[in-house]
Amino acid sequence: MAPVLRLIRAPNLVIAGAGVLAGGWIALRSIALPKELAFAALSGMAIGAVGNVWNDIFDVAADRVNRPDARPLATGQVSRGIADLIGFGCLLLGLVCAALVGGPQVLAALVALGVVLVYSPFLKRQPLLGNLAVAVVAGSPPFYGALAVGAPAAGLTPWILAAWLHLAREIVKDVEDVTGDRAIRRRTLPIVVGRRRALVVAAGVGLLFVPASLLLPRNAGYGGAYFVIALVAQMAVLVAATWLLLGKVERVSALLKGAMVVGLIALVAGKVA
Repeated sequence: MAPVLRLIRAPNLVIAGAGVLAGGWIALRSIALPKELAFAALSGMAIGAVGNVWNDIFDVAADRVNRPDARPLATGQVSRGIADLIGFGCLLLGLVCAALVGGPQVLAALVALGVVLVYSPFLKRQPLLGNLAVAVVAGSPPFYGALAVGAPAAGLTPWILAAWLHLAREIVKDVEDVTGDRAIRRRTLPIVVGRRRALVVAAGVGLLFVPASLLLPRNAGYGGAYFVIALVAQMAVLVAATWLLLGKVERVSALLKGAMVVGLIALVAGKVA
């Protein structure tokens, strides 16, 4: 069971599910769990699992270099057949749960799945384009939750902010994976422009996030609770950007992930409190 949980990235799926719920709560302006939102959360987690499994399938060779002990497919703890079965099962679960919400949810699920399925074999090879694609999809859970309760516009600001942080984090992860990506001749941003320039780009994305995280919620009518709690996330992003400018990547990805979680809490508090 543990290798399977690592394959689907269970902690990340929990965050994705929480993002869907957060988007629904922001749209509803209350903490509630209508069945549509519950099904949307399950669908979002299942779609995320599909992306994680699919990514590991295509990254086996690179993972044997970059993460020889962390990826169950690379270590042989999970076979390709089992990975295919899990991915297909999660795909069906994601679509069925979306169908239980409604037609617009199915359409959104299909678009997300389409991006997920072309990312690893095609988009990931394109410098920055692949980063943008995965950031847009990975940042979409709040929008997915708002869509489920009939107020998609309420999920736009959270979606933009989440995607913004995901973009910085994806570039950082590419820097961490340079050795394996170069071994399989993948043209990621740090391979094309160099490690230093890629870190500067990631830092720039992070630094621009701070004013965006103030202006966008202000224009969207978020309350004071958002701005108080968001200070923690903004400080974390500033620290991460500083580390990147100094050439340090260790723990930056985890720091940005923590900022995302705090940011979700702030966004919910800004509409519900």
